[in-house]
Amino acid sequence: MDPAPPPTPLPPAPKPAPEPVVPEPSEWTAQDDETTAPAPESPRLPPRRRTLAARWRALQRLPVTLMLASLLAGLGIVQLSFQLGLIVYRTTTWSQETRDTETRVRGLEQDVKVLQDAERSASDPIYLEQLARCQGFVGATETVVVATTAPATSENCDVRRLP
Repeated sequence: MDPAPPPTPLPPAPKPAPEPVVPEPSEWTAQDDETTAPAPESPRLPPRRRTLAARWRALQRLPVTLMLASLLAGLGIVQLSFQLGLIVYRTTTWSQETRDTETRVRGLEQDVKVLQDAERSASDPIYLEQLARCQGFVGATETVVVATTAPATSENCDVRRLP
């Protein structure tokens, strides 16, 4: 096989002709400053419309924008879910701690009542006599009678432990 001939080089592109430099017309001519009017302004061109390529580039950026917006919305949803879960957790634990504290307060109030009753009874002679009898003391004018079938412990005393 014969090798293909090398491609012929393209002729160089013609250079554009240089534009002639035209001095800008001044608003006033040097000949007659008072009588010459300013040069009329060139008409303004309408604003450029977006080309089809620019619109296409904007549409190409749209999926990226939508993905970023979806990502941010997803992160917001995760954060909101975490905050709501934290609120539910705090509410349940605080409610349980409140119930436990109220139960403890009721127990302490009962202890205070028992101690107040014991304080009032400490100066009552009838209560003191009952305590002495429970411990086995006998009055000076009383006679002790021991039953042979009596139990070893006295069950007629109500032992009350102070808190």
